Amino acid sequence: MNQIGFQYFEGVDLMAIEGVNDATVMAFISEIGLEGIKKFKTSKEFTAWLRLAPNNKISGGKVLSHHLPKGSNRLKISLRQSANVIGNLKEGHLTRKIHKFL
Repeated sequence: MNQIGFQYFEGVDLMAIEGVNDATVMAFISEIGLEGIKKFKTSKEFTAWLRLAPNNKISGGKVLSHHLPKGSNRLKISLRQSANVIGNLKEGHLTRKIHKFL
């Protein structure tokens, strides 16, 4: 599985990221498709497609509401699980960075 993900993401090993497992990589491949991440021009477009970006309603420069849009997909669920794994780790590169900000 790792080799497929490695080839699919042009030599980038996603499994080297803490919290990412083969299920996360498979969810990424199945949800994004053959075009991959390249079909999104910006990270903002990608997070909006995942429904992870808040739907801000702004009037007169003031935020009236900011809710995450309803809906989910396998990739969104998988990324949340990966984030939970990272948050629960006692040691690791990302956990040190997270705890530094807290």
